[in-house]
Amino acid sequence: MESIADTVKSGRVLISDGAWGTFLQRKGLQPGECPEAWCLTHRQDVRAIAASYIAAGADMIETNSFGANRFKLDHFGLAGSVAEINYAAAAISREAAGDRRVIASVGPTGKLLMMGDVAEDELRAAFGEQAVALERGGADAICIETMSALDEAMAAIRAVKETTSLETICTFAFEKTKLDEYRTMMGVTPAEMAAALIAGGADVIGANCGCGFEAMVGIVREIRTVNKDIPVLIHANAGMPVVESGEIVYPWSPAAAASVVPELIAAGANIIGGCCGTTPEHIRALANAVQAFDRHSAAG
Repeated sequence: MESIADTVKSGRVLISDGAWGTFLQRKGLQPGECPEAWCLTHRQDVRAIAASYIAAGADMIETNSFGANRFKLDHFGLAGSVAEINYAAAAISREAAGDRRVIASVGPTGKLLMMGDVAEDELRAAFGEQAVALERGGADAICIETMSALDEAMAAIRAVKETTSLETICTFAFEKTKLDEYRTMMGVTPAEMAAALIAGGADVIGANCGCGFEAMVGIVREIRTVNKDIPVLIHANAGMPVVESGEIVYPWSPAAAASVVPELIAAGANIIGGCCGTTPEHIRALANAVQAFDRHSAAG
């Protein structure tokens, strides 16, 4: 299969999938329960999520492995099950994906290098352990996501490069500050992220979570001030969450999300998908919007 980077460099805009965590909750995941353990205990439910995004038109899907590193799994007494859970996560998405790509999810460890919580070699070992199992399970790429610290992200990229032959995607979570700029919780800007990740060898960079679709336009524009060519992936929330009748609700409809697609593409996004609160309906609307944009561009 052609690499993701080569595909988007040929001019094609790809569609990624949507939320996993909020989808698992809708299927019955309870507070305090390990989401990634569902790959072993609720395989069909996890597969149904992956399959629903493929049916909606996604060109690639993630895996239920976001927190499946040894540090996070240790909270559930599952640190010894890293390989088993990650292999299952990738195998489930691979089975559902068919001829589409699987971009395996790898999230933060919850440990801070700058605070001395962990040594860099321990981080690399943890990320490498996860990546190896995901590759064995059938992943086409590793999606290191929701990062906030450059040192942890760089350790993850290095680990993936050292232990697998997979493409490496890395995305950070940004929020707008009172000074009207985008930064992660560790103070990293989109421009700083882009420069560091490109130097570190990431094949695809971008942003996920933290912001809705409108805000992602500005983030993509800032990334493009650093580099015009690196493939950029966006996984946006369905708006910012609000509480209605005691429940957390993401207010943006599929149509609202799709309405931002032309701006995202014009800003320089190459891969568009969703994060918290997005559903297969959102992904279908995004796919239709990309097709409409392509038809309009061809006609013009």
